[in-house]
Amino acid sequence: MIRGMNRDLGLLALCQGLFLTNNVTFIAINGLVGFALAPLGWMATLPVTGYVVGGALSAPLVGLLQRRFGRQRCFQLGLVVAALSAAVCAYAVEHKMFWLLVAATVVAGFYSANASLYRFTGPELVAPAFKEKALSLVLAGGIIGAFAGPNLASATREWFEVPFAGAYVALVGVALLALVAVSFIRFPPHQVPVANASSGRPLAEIARQPAFVVAVVAGALGYGVMNLLMAATPLAMAQCQHPFSAAALVLEWHVLAMFVPAFFTGHLIKRFGPLPVMAVGLLLNVVCVAIALSGVEVMRFLIALMALGVGWNFLFTAGSTLLTTTYQPEEKNKAQAAMDTCVFATMALSSFASGALVTTQGWQWLNLGSLVPLGAVAVALAWISLRSRPAAAAGR
Repeated sequence: MIRGMNRDLGLLALCQGLFLTNNVTFIAINGLVGFALAPLGWMATLPVTGYVVGGALSAPLVGLLQRRFGRQRCFQLGLVVAALSAAVCAYAVEHKMFWLLVAATVVAGFYSANASLYRFTGPELVAPAFKEKALSLVLAGGIIGAFAGPNLASATREWFEVPFAGAYVALVGVALLALVAVSFIRFPPHQVPVANASSGRPLAEIARQPAFVVAVVAGALGYGVMNLLMAATPLAMAQCQHPFSAAALVLEWHVLAMFVPAFFTGHLIKRFGPLPVMAVGLLLNVVCVAIALSGVEVMRFLIALMALGVGWNFLFTAGSTLLTTTYQPEEKNKAQAAMDTCVFATMALSSFASGALVTTQGWQWLNLGSLVPLGAVAVALAWISLRSRPAAAAGR
């Protein structure tokens, strides 16, 4: 057994894997389904955008619900919403109702906002000494999604007369399986908030901390760039006349690259600290862009998306770990919800820009544009590094 792993953490990692199965399937098919149903080509990724917009809108509500009802009940509610919204997506695709599909993906965002908190829940299920590893190991559950998502999309493509309607039906079953798993997790007892009890510092005070700012910037922009390029990949590969099976293969390796490093990212963060790990993640994102600009063969797509996946893992895991150092236990819901609201808002913008740019400007300009947010992450890392040097020198 992996050190620090226990039954409850394993079930939570399974839920993370099933969540990523949902996400990867959405990424693999929503752009293509949107392109087939949308009134205009640039609207192709609106179903992808709807999912992350729904997550952004739901994140503050999820924070409030988790504070009031606890982790387990809120996670269960999110999975019920996931099953119902997937069923509506299947109906919308079968009847060629584009705007109903978009609306259903917006509602599905409530599930995404819930499941994005799995990573923060992991450290609550283990001893404090394993906190960094627990967060990373929960993310490692996404490996399940790497295999299941693309293969589910391919296997269910022709289940019904309309392509990919079957994939949404299959996602109903995925959500129900996760609902069973989360119901068996023994979460720490939930303390119902007492009226007029202190919830810690105001969010504005928490958010003024340099570590909070950098954690959110790295997490949000790192996720935004990953989503920008990943959401565009199936469309870009279709434009390059590559078959869907090739796009599914690229997405499979991309998601593997996102989550396989999670088995050792926690160890790297514990040994070197979150900032150096984020810096390596940033460098890998730049490597991704360089490879993507060098050609459009399937292998270049695959290698670029693998570099992107590892880079995302380092940025997002280290950023999330850094965030956990900025708040007290009674402040966790508001701080985590604030970070995820920023993440989802950035993803919403990148999802919309992804479809618009790849269908109007092409794959190369999309990659060049991603250097702008990566530059902002570089500035944030340089800023906090310069701020920490005087403190380090004073401590000698």
